[in-house]
Amino acid sequence: VQLQASGGGLVQPGGSLRLSCAASFSGGSLTIDDMGWFRQSPGKQRESVATITKTGSAYSADSVKGRFTISRDNAKNILYLQMDSLKPEDTAVYYCHVVATDSWGAVKTYWGQGTQVTVSS
Repeated sequence: VQLQASGGGLVQPGGSLRLSCAASFSGGSLTIDDMGWFRQSPGKQRESVATITKTGSAYSADSVKGRFTISRDNAKNILYLQMDSLKPEDTAVYYCHVVATDSWGAVKTYWGQGTQVTVSS
């Protein structure tokens, strides 16, 4: 599975950004299960931001609840993260993450390349 993330950039505090992550794969049967966004800022560990199951159940970190919304398009295998009321502490590299099951029943995980989000005036 290849994950292509986009939508990062520089935004002022209080602004909004929408991240996208397109999943593509070839050869064999693969079922995409959970999808999620993680982030990592300098000197800190990578942390989970939000996760969404294939049935649409969403979970988000306390630090982003009420500001970030995760969603997915199962037909197109695209993951989204709508980020509103951005704060400087949201500055980080954001990574998309996918859990998938192959035709043999093996569970595999994949990471996107990361997209930089900078919140600054």
